[in-house]
Amino acid sequence: MELKSYQKEVIADLAHYLELVVKLQSPAKAYQTFWNEKNVVVGLGGMPDYVNVLPGVPHICAKAPTGGGKTYIAASSLRTIFDAMPQRRAKAAVWLVPSEAILAQTRKALENPDHPYRQRLDVDFGGRVQVYSKEQALLGQNFTPSAIMEQLSVFILSYDSFRTSKKDGRKAYQQNGYLAEFAKWMDDPSVLLADTDETALIQVIRYLNPVVIVDESHHATSDLSVEMLQNFNPSFVFDLTATPKKKSNVISFVDAARLKKANMVKLPVIVYNRKSQADVYGDAIAIRAKLEAQAKQEQKTSGRYIRPIVLFQAQPRNHADSTTYEKIKKTLVDGGIPEQEIAIKTGDKDELKNIDLLSPNCPIRYIITVNALKEGWDCPFAYVLATVANRTSTVDVEQILGRVLRLPYAQKNSSEVLNLSYVITSSADFHQTLEKVVTGLNSAGFSNRDYRAQDVDVPVAAAPSPEAEQLPIVPLPSDEPDLPEVDSTDLKARLDAATQEAEQSVQKELCSPIPCWHRRCNRIKYMRMRSTRQIILL
Repeated sequence: MELKSYQKEVIADLAHYLELVVKLQSPAKAYQTFWNEKNVVVGLGGMPDYVNVLPGVPHICAKAPTGGGKTYIAASSLRTIFDAMPQRRAKAAVWLVPSEAILAQTRKALENPDHPYRQRLDVDFGGRVQVYSKEQALLGQNFTPSAIMEQLSVFILSYDSFRTSKKDGRKAYQQNGYLAEFAKWMDDPSVLLADTDETALIQVIRYLNPVVIVDESHHATSDLSVEMLQNFNPSFVFDLTATPKKKSNVISFVDAARLKKANMVKLPVIVYNRKSQADVYGDAIAIRAKLEAQAKQEQKTSGRYIRPIVLFQAQPRNHADSTTYEKIKKTLVDGGIPEQEIAIKTGDKDELKNIDLLSPNCPIRYIITVNALKEGWDCPFAYVLATVANRTSTVDVEQILGRVLRLPYAQKNSSEVLNLSYVITSSADFHQTLEKVVTGLNSAGFSNRDYRAQDVDVPVAAAPSPEAEQLPIVPLPSDEPDLPEVDSTDLKARLDAATQEAEQSVQKELCSPIPCWHRRCNRIKYMRMRSTRQIILL
């Protein structure tokens, strides 16, 4: 897997910044010189001044929208960092992630010798790479002073497992007999934390003076997060995010247009507003059927397997009720959808655990959720986001819109309908729905430079102000709420008819806007189609 041109530019920016750090012996001076060489002023209305979060430690950020391959950038950055920053001890990297889902996904990729991320590390470090989970490190599994001196050691850790103060009894801060050998090896007590046993895992990591990769770094800006970073005693901190916070020292920006050009994302997003929930269900299934028919045709020539998936998102409520999810599933089954093609993913029920959605042997084509599919859940086969809510209610589509943006295999398809993503909703206030979609694009790292609004039927959707260009991801509720019930009395007939007509009727609806896709401009254009409104985000 080769780096895309924009990814190479991020690595080049990183390398140049590191050269300046070594030359000037000051992270802040290096940052200012870096931008001045690009004819960009630092301060006085230009780039923000360098924020010295960790005194003396270079701490910089790369901004890339959702789908930009931030994990691959991170994997590719380690060799560059270690080559530029002579280490006092062994090569070690702490890879921080904000959730268990991202942790499991990252660990699985970096442990798999056939995965491009791991292959990149193996090439850069001569195959001498060992990936550790927190549990493996605590138990000293393949983790000894002699081992770490001969390899790159990568610790995949979650924020929460280290972000709480050591006084709260975290195992990483406690005495650990499995790591007693390290206590004999560590010969500089000044590096260690006070009031913490020298055999604690945090002490060993501190002593390694690691490079720290902070994935989705917009979640790691609190005082506890800063304390967490300080406790690791990093030699260098590299943040990656789609939405940098104000204190981020950004040295590289990836524009959304670069992702589209590199075939990384499914853009534009097409949004349909339907009259009822039944219409949302029927049209989502019809569009998915059409996309799969196109995918099968595409596979005959490209050899690439794609199984388009619909994400059914329900309206949030105040409490969870798993039977409600079963009712939605039953509605689909009664409508003719095979049960094995449906999975529920909520806060209290996870039917996606240990499922490889990209496998040709996986039957899942419909996933029922609310907001459980948070950032970091990665399935390029997710094409359609269908929101199920009362017409007078709203669903926070912005929270999971990024889940349908990634293009399978990062390769453009000859069928244009397979290069797009789709949102289907039933809302009495379509303007408000569009605002949710726009917010979702902001949350995925796309800015007001990537779209404009124009409408002849409803008020023009206001583009976000420059101050609001980077909006934070809305906090997700801790409990998964109920899904609304759906009247399924005529759904089976609708779905049967929709499937039969998919090849003809959906073909016309999906393909009719194609001429305007090829215009080289960014805009939102409303169209009349089947007495509903359609929005194309380019």
